[in-house]
Amino acid sequence: MKAAVRAVLLLTFSVATVRAQDAVSPAAAPVIDTDKRIAAMQAKLDDWAQLGYYRDANKGLGAAAPGEDRVVFYGASMVEFWGRNGSIFFPAKNYVNRGIGGQTTAQMVVRFRQDVVNLHPKVVVILAGTNDIAGNTGPMTPEMTENNWQSMADMARANGIKVVFASITPSTDIPWRKGLHPAEKIRALDAWLQGYCSLHGFTYLDYYSALANAEGGMKAEYTVDGVHASVKGYEVMAPLAQAAIDKALSGH
Repeated sequence: MKAAVRAVLLLTFSVATVRAQDAVSPAAAPVIDTDKRIAAMQAKLDDWAQLGYYRDANKGLGAAAPGEDRVVFYGASMVEFWGRNGSIFFPAKNYVNRGIGGQTTAQMVVRFRQDVVNLHPKVVVILAGTNDIAGNTGPMTPEMTENNWQSMADMARANGIKVVFASITPSTDIPWRKGLHPAEKIRALDAWLQGYCSLHGFTYLDYYSALANAEGGMKAEYTVDGVHASVKGYEVMAPLAQAAIDKALSGH
């Protein structure tokens, strides 16, 4: 089976490579390590949702202490990078970070039971959507993102976990997929999400309003590349997140 998959990948990659090289002069054509690229693609197929990413960390986490308000922050790179490069991730709290850079909501649905439900938090804070717009795992419609948000909410509610949905953070361009003009798509998805939270009793966490400039991008001092937060960006986000968590825990 793996041999067949490898053959299909090699054929697909070879065709794509030829097309790419036809578009440039022979002298400008890049040297591509085909075996390395295929190995990377095979690794993604073997664990598409990246269930192995936190498997060992989850085993070592242990049960929440009596009286502990365990919270899981769940998402992609904006979550994963919180606590790195000088930013601080809630030092006085035993909050759990389960972000994986580059993930779409489709991947997050698959690993939700392992990386959220099985950790038995009282609250999950979900931040996702930018990578859906970027098409990191293939083209996605807004409805697909909305359906995935709903699936995560359903799983959380069925397991007694309070849900906080964070707005997609603002951006006018996505560095790894330039030209998509995401600002209006983000605003539309955030509007849908806010309405969904209001209708179903989930807490809506509005990062967007605090971070956005007039053009729908992130204010320069709050971002490192137009998409990801700077230290100052996380400093703005932290009290907003804590207030949303407190609201979810209180049931108001």
